[in-house]
Amino acid sequence: MSSPDIASILENSRELDRLRKEQEEVLIEINKLHKKLQATPEVVEKPGDSSLSRLKSLYIQARDLSEREVTISNLLLNQLDAFLPSGPPGQQRRKMDGNDQKRKRMKSDSDISRLSPSMRSHIEACVSLKDEQVAARVTSDAEKDEWFVVKVINFDEKTKEFEVLDEEPGDEEEGSGQKKYKLPASCIIPFPKRNDPASTPEFPAGRQVLAVYPGTTALYKATVISTPRKRKSDEYLLEFDDDEEDGALPQRTVPFHKVVQLPEGHRQ
Repeated sequence: MSSPDIASILENSRELDRLRKEQEEVLIEINKLHKKLQATPEVVEKPGDSSLSRLKSLYIQARDLSEREVTISNLLLNQLDAFLPSGPPGQQRRKMDGNDQKRKRMKSDSDISRLSPSMRSHIEACVSLKDEQVAARVTSDAEKDEWFVVKVINFDEKTKEFEVLDEEPGDEEEGSGQKKYKLPASCIIPFPKRNDPASTPEFPAGRQVLAVYPGTTALYKATVISTPRKRKSDEYLLEFDDDEEDGALPQRTVPFHKVVQLPEGHRQ
């Protein structure tokens, strides 16, 4: 297992821990409201009381956190299945007879068919990203990580690498043509589905994210100021780091499908 793969597993493990802690905090708030409403149910009839709307908001937040937990848990299972041996540790090879040797020479219909269901699902998910735009970390040095919007050309099921195309390289890069990269899965983050905002977990206000800066194909760290649900739109209101104008950080709108989870240890 390579260092980037280990780093990705550890990153997702930490995110899972954070989600569970946040769920516990939301559950505490829900229980407090339950006790309040049980003790004084008449409070909801008072003008201006927001107990029920607050309770609904907490339930929605709990649901989104739960869905996000399932997503991260499945991703971790896929990552672990990709590197765990298929047989028990130390299992000895038995002597092959003639029939075994014949079977060994036979080609299976598909290499994928021999994988575990979760790993097969992971491979199929990667393959399905062909022709899709994703966020990709194309460079990483001691000082900073650079993430750009790229198009997936192919996913190699043997090397588990993506071949991607940077369709709009910066002017400062050598040449003006499109650039191709081969990247491991740990350097790829799929974007939310543009046509399915309802099923996309929402990042709460105050959360740091990675988002496409308006008018560019580069992604930078930003802080959520307001969510699409609160704004009743398909856009987040964000403040990008290092985006100071006249001594203040301007607030910029970014479509929900161009905002993703901030990778652990991101350097900018």
